[in-house]
Amino acid sequence: MVVVDWEAVDMVCSLEFWRMAVCWTLSLLYSHLYLLLAPRLSALFPSLLGPKPPRFPRRRFAPGPSSPIQRPLCVVTGASSGLGAAAARALAAEGYHVILAGRNPQTLFKTIQEIKKHNQNACVDAFQVDISSIHSIMKFESSINQWLEESNLHPSIQLLINNAGILAKSSRVTADGFDQMMETNYLGAFFLTNIMLPLLKNSLVPSRIVNVTSFTHRSVSHVDANMGNLARENLHCLSTSGKYQFAQTYEYSKFCTLLFSYELHRQLYVMDPASNVSIMAADPGAVATNIMRELPPSLKRLAFLVLGFLQLLQSPEIGVDSIIDAALAPPEASGRYFFGANGRTIKSSPVSYDARLAETLWLTSFKLFEECKARVMPLKLHMPVELAAQQYSGGSVKAIYSGAKISLSCVF
Repeated sequence: MVVVDWEAVDMVCSLEFWRMAVCWTLSLLYSHLYLLLAPRLSALFPSLLGPKPPRFPRRRFAPGPSSPIQRPLCVVTGASSGLGAAAARALAAEGYHVILAGRNPQTLFKTIQEIKKHNQNACVDAFQVDISSIHSIMKFESSINQWLEESNLHPSIQLLINNAGILAKSSRVTADGFDQMMETNYLGAFFLTNIMLPLLKNSLVPSRIVNVTSFTHRSVSHVDANMGNLARENLHCLSTSGKYQFAQTYEYSKFCTLLFSYELHRQLYVMDPASNVSIMAADPGAVATNIMRELPPSLKRLAFLVLGFLQLLQSPEIGVDSIIDAALAPPEASGRYFFGANGRTIKSSPVSYDARLAETLWLTSFKLFEECKARVMPLKLHMPVELAAQQYSGGSVKAIYSGAKISLSCVF
């Protein structure tokens, strides 16, 4: 008896499936072809194509005896699995004190166990935070400040990696009133970055923000960055169809993240060099993670099979290279789009360099940020500081929730 996966059949008959299958694949192929051909073509036609995209070698943090920061502090969102966990492992190996930020305490524990299993000298902590909730983000900021004070650490962070992201098949609205995929992938990163900026600016050494974006942004040909599109439940940026357009919403969220990166680069690195904060965008390419978990399993396997056949699919350990390249690049690489590992950069889509569009999006997003913060502040004033940090000490995990300690045994 043949069992028909009607969910998969229904999705194959949708425009969103073919948008992913065709537009996303072409966007990925374009990025790889650009990576391969741009250096050669730029050398042949420099007046037409401009200089070849530069490479930026990784610059390891090497503090001297009198350095004010001996171990830089890094925050990685979406660190429970996939690229976030891979980035945490790599940065811990580079000597960073890594703060894992994620929603699920159990998966955070497992990530810490895995890191410590392979690197006993790793310095790792974890905080529970939901990036799709400004209330949770503000509690996270309070917890970080309290933890820094109690740990006698300098009140600053040196690296923020906005990696958290989802691909949601159905429309869901967050407590803040936004589309969940939009708030998780873009607005949450915007809110968190603005809340953490004082800690980044307070660093005694140059600090860095890395926003993880995607090749899918190339599928966005036009965007109207206004409050209606950002706040509307279904977020129809390119169509008025009544069906939830999850592929377009995902593209749009990653496109907005890229616009945000370039605008933040202009505001901080270009216009306010005294801030000592550089901003990079990193595109890991197609990576075999669990981001497609809401799609029918048969279609997920098919996507991985096709991408693997085209030699475009990477493991998280390989895909994370562009993120680590961006994290360890010299400050003068600020505003670049990292793709393809080995310190390489490429050009993003032409519309992503529209400075007026980026400024409009920034102003709209900041207004939403102020409105959400104003709603949450009265709650924050009346709530106890909830420190949700999981810490390793002597082979055990300690979880601190509002002062109550819970110890969990770990087997390495």
